Amino acid sequence: MPERLPSHFIDLVQDALLKSFWRKNALLNFLRRHKIAEGFLATWQETETKRVFVGRLFPKLESDSKGAQVIKQMGASLSDQVKFPDLEGWEDAPAKIQSAKEAIVALRHYLNMQKQNADDAKTREETRKAAHQRMQETIKKRQSLETLAEKLKELSRRIGTAEAGYEFQDWFFDVVDFFEMTNRRPYSSGGRQIDGSVTVEGTTYLTELKFTREQAGAPDVDTFLAKVNDKADNTMGIMISMSGYSSTAVEQASGRKTPIILLDHGHVYLVLNGSWTLAEVVSRVRRHASQTARAFLPASEFGA
Repeated sequence: MPERLPSHFIDLVQDALLKSFWRKNALLNFLRRHKIAEGFLATWQETETKRVFVGRLFPKLESDSKGAQVIKQMGASLSDQVKFPDLEGWEDAPAKIQSAKEAIVALRHYLNMQKQNADDAKTREETRKAAHQRMQETIKKRQSLETLAEKLKELSRRIGTAEAGYEFQDWFFDVVDFFEMTNRRPYSSGGRQIDGSVTVEGTTYLTELKFTREQAGAPDVDTFLAKVNDKADNTMGIMISMSGYSSTAVEQASGRKTPIILLDHGHVYLVLNGSWTLAEVVSRVRRHASQTARAFLPASEFGA
């Protein structure tokens, strides 16, 4: 099937062609340079105007892929013109040349825009492919739950240290990436360090990660609640404390329409042993919070 050229492009090429060559022989020479068959050129009658002849030529060229390429080559050649020798020497040469220049500028602008669009599309596609490849490579490195579990086991030997805390933060988002969940890794907001965010079933949750030997207490919950409440009304929060929570922390986090849910090591290991996905765990605890106003549901009670 022949390539279908945009009608606007064809009009621009025809206009530039007719305005660039005034004499019949000059136009014929241009067409010969672009491999127009002599047999067709010979059909140009003495009484036939340039416009009528070109009007017969272009539909014929458009009818097959080879002809479409000829039109594109003509467009490229015409757009490169800076001088118009065939228009010189006429009484109204300045007007003819100005008209030709305007036609060439319009054609050149169109071709430049098409090239820019093609370059942009190519760049976007290359960027997308590169990003996808990087993501696949990253996932391959971290793809097994067993690998993630081994990493957590190693980190647990250093629980309570600042270094392990930062590594746990990275580890958690490796888990999020493993489940291909939309997320944003840790960032700063208004002078505060936010541990990051993850989206589950359309809801964005700020995350607070505690990798300490001590249980998270009520002050920890208060601080996190302030961060969550500072965001949009539909923002919620997930606190993960590997050492669990004090009873006062659970009470502080609970309440009607509580914006946060609490997870601990039990929930983490439900995910690592493949029993639940991370999104399923979050949804289960959130449903429990909605039904009972309690922000914490122990992993051992998930079957209840």
